Amino acid sequence: MASSLPHHLPRKYEPPPTDDPTEHYTLDNGCPILAPQASLRIGNNLQGPLLIQDINLLEIISHITHERIPERIVHAKGAGAHGVFEVTDDISDVTEAKFLSKIGKKTSLLARFSTVAGEKGSADSVRDSRGFAFKIYTEDGNLDWLFFSTPTFPIRDGGKFPSFVHCQKKDPQTGLRDATTFWDFMSRNPEVFNTIMLIFSDCGTPKSYRNSNIYGVNTYKFTKQDSFVFVKIHILTNQGVNNLTQQEAEQLAGEDPDAFTRDLHDSIASGNFPSWDVYAQIVKPEEVASYPVNIYDPTKRWPEDWTPLRKFGRITLNKNVENEFGEVEQASFNPTAIVPGWDVSADPILQTRLFAYGSASRYRLGINLHQIPVNAPLYSYNPTKRDGIGYINNLNPPVQPNYITADGEPKIVPQGNPPDDQDMWSGRVMDYESQVVTSDYDQPRELWNYFMNHPPMAEHFISNVALNLSHATKDVRERTYTCFANIDAALANDIRQATEMKVPAGDHLKFPLAGRNRGGVGG
Repeated sequence: MASSLPHHLPRKYEPPPTDDPTEHYTLDNGCPILAPQASLRIGNNLQGPLLIQDINLLEIISHITHERIPERIVHAKGAGAHGVFEVTDDISDVTEAKFLSKIGKKTSLLARFSTVAGEKGSADSVRDSRGFAFKIYTEDGNLDWLFFSTPTFPIRDGGKFPSFVHCQKKDPQTGLRDATTFWDFMSRNPEVFNTIMLIFSDCGTPKSYRNSNIYGVNTYKFTKQDSFVFVKIHILTNQGVNNLTQQEAEQLAGEDPDAFTRDLHDSIASGNFPSWDVYAQIVKPEEVASYPVNIYDPTKRWPEDWTPLRKFGRITLNKNVENEFGEVEQASFNPTAIVPGWDVSADPILQTRLFAYGSASRYRLGINLHQIPVNAPLYSYNPTKRDGIGYINNLNPPVQPNYITADGEPKIVPQGNPPDDQDMWSGRVMDYESQVVTSDYDQPRELWNYFMNHPPMAEHFISNVALNLSHATKDVRERTYTCFANIDAALANDIRQATEMKVPAGDHLKFPLAGRNRGGVGG
């Protein structure tokens, strides 16, 4: 009997079609086998050649040597769970999204939380930003939110993406993370400091995923009929923000590298369901020109005194996954997954992510990734998207043409007309790279003042930077001190003193002999 579950949920096990109720092992084609771990060989002892006609051995060895798929280049180490989005406050005045249409409405979702820079086998607690991805299974399609643990993103030029990713990865010569490479990129692109300062504070070593706030670093749109507003999303933990010190994070990484994964699973398993309240910052199109920051610049926070948070929902995770590979590793998240009422903006990093995430998912999972149950929407139909590796005709309707017909079914769902001033652009096509200006240091200065007013954040920040920066070469250290001096002269002096005290022997080398990989950003 076919499963009656919605096809975006994992299929339940169905017993074999046989009169014998006893379960049994089979070959790939369903043929029963009596001894799944035995091997056909010459002689009844542990010697003699194996036979190529041992079909079971061929199948199981072929499968295990092919069972891994490429890991994500970023966000490789992660954990996932199922949950629900509930509307808590009316926001229908600015969006026509059906899943937000009335207070109390609940929509199923999948969440995947991750570190960013490390590999799949890296520790959960290392210093890093965290990624928080949600797939909301709405009646108008899947809406993917791809957010972070910081309210800003380090860069604002898409062309810097490869270098930004690579400077946090292992050196191609040594296979080691390298503080010189990391700080060389950061000091040459000082717009990153508004984000990097948070990552090198205790915020970069949270106690768990449950104790982290979540931010949509990019600018999106809420849309409704013939109007729209710009929006940034804040998702604030109800478990309280709680962080580790550098020493506590390193100790936890050694004692339990999977601590955050374990914490999330055990919390849900015990009925202690983690939750976050969801807020929006909203800017009207007519406010953009006079707004204190460029709303398309993801390296900037939107000031809350100008744009207060408006609550509209709650996310609760209440069910652990049943198959980590099928529901977490094979999950695909892409900012192109939008629904009516939610749209992308001209944010340049968001525009870059529109291509990057889909391309990465197709590389990892194949062109038919949306047919994998965890990625499948409640309904989809486009007969021109067909065939390819992994194609299964399990979508509605089961019999489809391979082209779009001029008339007949299915009907085209009408959408609201965009307003005249939405996405109308006029200008010359030019190569443009943003330049760092004096105002780029304003928000980092605000952060530093906040650290000083909340001890011991300032002390921890200086220590964390010095511990890492001390393993960079002298020219890179000097350039980094200059960046900090543009934020605050006293801060730069404190970081210089703390860093130079920690510089190991072999300072002149690219890879200091006394250096040590702590597993997080910068080495």
